[in-house]
Amino acid sequence: MQLSTGGFGSSFLAMDKRTYKLIGTEYPGNRAEDVKNPGLGWMIVFMFVVSFVGLFSLVALRKVMILDGKLTYPSGTATAVLINGFHTNAGAELAGMQVRCIGKYLSISFLCSSFKWFFSGVGDSCGFDNFPSFGLILFKNTFYFDFSPTYVGCGLICPRIVNCSVLLGAIVSWGFLWPYISQHAGDWYPADLGNSDFKGLYGYKVFIAISLILGDGLYNLIKIISVTFKELCNKRTKVSKLPIDNEIQDTESSRLLIDQKKRENVFLKDGIPTWFAASGYVGLAAISTATIPTIFPPLKWYLVLLLYLIAPALAFCNSYGAGLTDCSLSLTYAKIGLFIIASLVGTNGGVIAGLAACGVMMSIVSTAADLMQDFKTGYLTLSSAKSMFVSQLLGTAMGCVFAPLTFWMYWTAFDIGSPDGPYKAPYAVILREMAILGIEGFSELPKHCLALCCGFFVAALVINLLRDVIPEKISKFIPVPMAMAIPFFVGAYLAIDMFVGTVILFIWERINRKDSEDYAGAVASGLICGDGIWTMPSAVLSIFSINPPICMYFGPTVSS
Repeated sequence: MQLSTGGFGSSFLAMDKRTYKLIGTEYPGNRAEDVKNPGLGWMIVFMFVVSFVGLFSLVALRKVMILDGKLTYPSGTATAVLINGFHTNAGAELAGMQVRCIGKYLSISFLCSSFKWFFSGVGDSCGFDNFPSFGLILFKNTFYFDFSPTYVGCGLICPRIVNCSVLLGAIVSWGFLWPYISQHAGDWYPADLGNSDFKGLYGYKVFIAISLILGDGLYNLIKIISVTFKELCNKRTKVSKLPIDNEIQDTESSRLLIDQKKRENVFLKDGIPTWFAASGYVGLAAISTATIPTIFPPLKWYLVLLLYLIAPALAFCNSYGAGLTDCSLSLTYAKIGLFIIASLVGTNGGVIAGLAACGVMMSIVSTAADLMQDFKTGYLTLSSAKSMFVSQLLGTAMGCVFAPLTFWMYWTAFDIGSPDGPYKAPYAVILREMAILGIEGFSELPKHCLALCCGFFVAALVINLLRDVIPEKISKFIPVPMAMAIPFFVGAYLAIDMFVGTVILFIWERINRKDSEDYAGAVASGLICGDGIWTMPSAVLSIFSINPPICMYFGPTVSS
């Protein structure tokens, strides 16, 4: 986890001399002074002072997120189903069938992922991940099925309104908005820019998606705070209604209600006190505020303090989105910190300060979402929340040593970031260019980008307000803005995968509802876990520079 979310694959590489040279000395704003090569010592210190903060940021909201909001957290749910299948004491016959079902679909998913690898070639344009399911024209706008068992499994677990919201977001963005903006290339933004240039279409994608996500997340954060405050004043508990689907109503209430009550009692009995979480966050933030400026002098202490003031709100947004769709957009939220800090610091050190802020924010929001996934697993498996929290602390401590060490060995042994090498690190270039853009402020964003961002931010607030004031029989059909925003940046293929999962579940329920209720979770768990297990042999093959033997790609028919 620490390798991908600690900044090693992105912000740290964006600081080094290789990325500086790759962008080019003639690139406006790319200064030789804004270079800091990775060092094992400062990376370990940096990870220790920032990695634990995120674990304390949302502990106080775990009841709201998991019990009151009933957020799905598909990966956490899939893990719990897998564990419960092997250790359940009740319903032995059904449990045995579920275990066999998990094993069957885990094997299918693993074999499917390994089969796909053989045709994925070298680069990003080969294999079944780029299969033009609906034709080449729609494929260019990312409308295709990429045969991802993970997101098909997520579609089986996630509420139907979430899956439909993701698909609607894909249609709005990749079906209408991005093609419309592309037609104004040369007027709204220069037509000759690359696909990852923030002064072009890429800037619209990133900032509009962030605006929609922030609008939804901040609305629900304010709603939760107000409900909690009202509970404290009235000394009574009310259920907080987060915008998710509550359509699954089991008629066999007695046994399930007893199981649910037991889970809730275990989940709440051995919890983490709010005062401990708040004290931990404040104490660690103070240590970090004092330490980080010694590692990155342009990032002053008051700017680090600013990051820790806004981090909990962004951590909530990320955890909430992960609970709905299983997508942790930590890098997307980190770009907010990068852009803000780079613009505040300016030309004298803004690039380094922005990239360092990106690493801080990425670590906080990602660990918060991962911890909430673990809490979901613990809730479903009757595990102690305190034990889950302590285990996460120990795992994070290990990651703060092993992740920098692993990255350091790679960085010294290979030409990391080379566009012609096996480890291209494209996000390093993207983030450095974004930091350079951030120095110049919002005025450098493409034409109408800021106005569109404000419009989508307000739209998210209005949609959430409608969900709360309109009767439930109508509001349950109103889409979830957070889910809609995911494909804005990621691509429409994610929506296709999840929608395939929800269509399978819909048909299954019509054919045999009892079987779908008993085995849908097991099928989803097998698909998600099998695809995840394949990442281990895939990583080993990559380490030994063993590339897929075939590059399968598609193109239009050439007339003879």
